Amino acid sequence: MWCPSVSLSVWANAWLAGVAAPDDVLDALSLWAPRHSVTAYDSVAADRTGLPWPDLTDAGAVSMLQTLRTAAGPPSGEPVIALALPIPGDVRGLVAGTQFTADALSAGEAITVSYRGTSAVGLVPEFAYDESDVDDASGDDDSGDHYPEPVALSWTVYSLPTVPVAEHLDLGHAEYELRAAVRSAADALGTLRAGMTSLDVADPRGLVEQILESARLHHAPDHAPERALRVLENAAHVDAIITVSAGLMPIGLQSSSEMRLANDALRPLSGVVRSARMAAVSAILYSAWRR
Repeated sequence: MWCPSVSLSVWANAWLAGVAAPDDVLDALSLWAPRHSVTAYDSVAADRTGLPWPDLTDAGAVSMLQTLRTAAGPPSGEPVIALALPIPGDVRGLVAGTQFTADALSAGEAITVSYRGTSAVGLVPEFAYDESDVDDASGDDDSGDHYPEPVALSWTVYSLPTVPVAEHLDLGHAEYELRAAVRSAADALGTLRAGMTSLDVADPRGLVEQILESARLHHAPDHAPERALRVLENAAHVDAIITVSAGLMPIGLQSSSEMRLANDALRPLSGVVRSARMAAVSAILYSAWRR
């Protein structure tokens, strides 16, 4: 359900709208990593945000708030922050041909902040890990019980040549498509589970629940509409099924034709999940300014 860009977008937007405190933003970010930093990628981004330039010393998490406040400018009565969840072939909400878009694609997430519709910056997060912890994890067995914990999360701020055009995503339509996706994903998981009865593999439904449990650490602001939260929860369920199924299909399905059919069934669901998440986050962003 959550990624750092979702947490930053909904909580920073709530703070800019006056319905959340600065500490709320910092607390939401702290769930991703104990340390955060923000750095300008270029001199124009530094000018638009007040970040140091040409000194590239990372500013701390508190500086993130001032960076966003400067980039957003005076309150305009509507969100100036937007979420992007790009994948190859779908970079909606981004500016084509920029380093920002290339790095956002690598991260799979980003946010944009516009100033009075005349200029904009983009932010992309990147996790940092303790090298010894990564080495330990690489030597684990196949149980997958150990994953390295990030020690820091760095945000790079890019100037954008134009203000990205936000795509309107209807929450009702997204929820309708997601309901069908939930059924398709459940059917795919049931088929996979049936094919594993003779294998010594953990119950796929239990693995799905583990993924969902880790996401429940993250919360949305109190103003978030119930419908948007429901869509996010259902999207997380479908996404967890996709993740588990993709990992277990090579074990549970024996023939190439079975693999092809399973992949064909799951592939369209990822697009539905992304659209649903973006529609839900957009609804949360706008709800902060309607109070």
